[in-house]
Amino acid sequence: MTFATFEKKGRVAVVTLNRPESRNAIATQQDCDDLAGALRRANDDREINAVVLTGAGKSFCAGGDLKAIRERTGIGPREEPDDTRANYRRGVHSVIRALADVEVATIAAINGHAIGLGLDIGILCDIRIAGASAKMASSFVKVGIIPGDGGAWILTNAIGASRAAELVLTGDTIDAEEAVRFGLVSRVVADDQLLDEALKLAERVAVNPPRSVRLAKRLLREAQHGRLSDVLELSAAFQALAHETADHKEAVDAFTEKRTPKFTGA
Repeated sequence: MTFATFEKKGRVAVVTLNRPESRNAIATQQDCDDLAGALRRANDDREINAVVLTGAGKSFCAGGDLKAIRERTGIGPREEPDDTRANYRRGVHSVIRALADVEVATIAAINGHAIGLGLDIGILCDIRIAGASAKMASSFVKVGIIPGDGGAWILTNAIGASRAAELVLTGDTIDAEEAVRFGLVSRVVADDQLLDEALKLAERVAVNPPRSVRLAKRLLREAQHGRLSDVLELSAAFQALAHETADHKEAVDAFTEKRTPKFTGA
């Protein structure tokens, strides 16, 4: 059974971490390949305009599988430090890079536990909503390691240096309401409504012109670490591209003609 399932719903792809018996913990390099592959599949499909990422069962993702880590058979340590470094780059980092490279909007529907690597995968999504019972932790220090998945960058960019440091250095677990206060998620919904709400949000994104969505997302990502002058230059370049799309013309025509636009991705 593949670790990450892929389901297409119109212009939305639902990627589900699918090992509920282990709280969707990531154990092997194949697990990493499955998830990265599902994300690349969504990215390469020009009919897809948004991705919802969630977990099967009662958890989003419990992070790395500690049994595999203890036995040195999974995504973590090997016999030599240099081999461990290569193992992280080959597996865990491939997932992070694949998620960071997705051009369409990504929405994390965080159900239950999102721990360690699982939290960072969720937080790297553009938009995050949580079920009421969600629990989140950057708990690497609790098991004597550090965020080897880029979590120091991911959390700092998402919620700022002070709050990121509080989560990383204490390893504390927080609930959904505190996650809202921290800025980890934008809102909390009832557990049984989480996926429906995520899909509704994805649909609101997906109805927009595909090229504009991809360009706008890239601009948002670049703005996280770019200077204003650089972002202004990139904005002008992207806008020049957007103005020449058929969907832009259709949007303007539909507005002036008081009708619903029909976008084709052209």
